Amino acid sequence: MLIKHHLLKRIADGSVTLAFRRWKRPTVKTGGQLRTAIGLLAIDAVTIVGNLDEITEEAAQKAGYASYSELLQALGKSEEGVVYRIEFHFAGQDPRDMLREQVNLTEDELAEVRQTLTRLDLKSQDDPWTMTVLRLIKQYPGLYAKELAALVSLETQALKAKVRKLKEMGLTESIARGGYQLSPRGCEVLDRLDSD
Repeated sequence: MLIKHHLLKRIADGSVTLAFRRWKRPTVKTGGQLRTAIGLLAIDAVTIVGNLDEITEEAAQKAGYASYSELLQALGKSEEGVVYRIEFHFAGQDPRDMLREQVNLTEDELAEVRQTLTRLDLKSQDDPWTMTVLRLIKQYPGLYAKELAALVSLETQALKAKVRKLKEMGLTESIARGGYQLSPRGCEVLDRLDSD
């Protein structure tokens, strides 16, 4: 579920707690979480709106619209898909953000990272890739996925999936203008593992 950037601050302060979307199939589910630029949203409920007239003016405003008619305009006149009401609340900072900043790892923490990287390499149908990709990201910060994939002879989507795994570990991060860079944690892990 994409959320317009201008709404994120209002979500963080609790003034926007609803969204309405026309979908063929919902992209979020009750009890799930959604990562955004401001952190995590907890999805409290996802329900089908049987009739658009059920949406109140107050609900439209809680979804960030000035009025019910503005919400209807945003949903569009298309008959395709079903309108869903999504209730959510701001659940705090993305744990990956905190993890990326974690440095001065203990020997046990470093050993755990090493084991996870080894597991990723062993599960892969390709050659061991984790350290290669980390080194390339360090060497070429901001390089786009397509260019990075070419350097390691992978399809772009396959490379993106691998980098997402490193991101989950707090080792890499996306750059706003595009491409990737190592996080502070990623720099430390790479330096220490390379020096071992």
